[in-house]
Amino acid sequence: MQVKEIMDPHVEVVSPNTTLQEAAERMKDRDIGPLPVCDGDRLVGMITDRDITVRSVAEGDDPWTAHVREVMTPGVTYCFEDQDVREAAAIMEEKQVRRLPVLNRDRRLVGIVSLGDLAVGTGDTRQTGEALRGISEPASPSR
Repeated sequence: MQVKEIMDPHVEVVSPNTTLQEAAERMKDRDIGPLPVCDGDRLVGMITDRDITVRSVAEGDDPWTAHVREVMTPGVTYCFEDQDVREAAAIMEEKQVRRLPVLNRDRRLVGIVSLGDLAVGTGDTRQTGEALRGISEPASPSR
């Protein structure tokens, strides 16, 4: 089974120039934590509710004037729409992420796949359980 068969093709995105207040409002309205950051249809980063809180608000930044580009995470982990869902699950487990942006082979954003999509879309509870275990495992401390 390929990722494109289980992914959500309706992805809410923000641009690097979006204010943090607007990004947070979109997250609240859609009840989501992460948003892909795109320049046109090119994925350039991810921003999460935690990024806004920890990297900006806690530092005293004004969310009405600060922009997504200032606190987003660049170099996002992703998968391709034609990859096998087992490969996507392995990526999620290795990188300890619950959601992966999905790109086509032209590297354009075409969807997002979540751990829930893997569970429901594949019906493979063993694979989903293994991915969840790997994702939830505490990261090794950096030394």
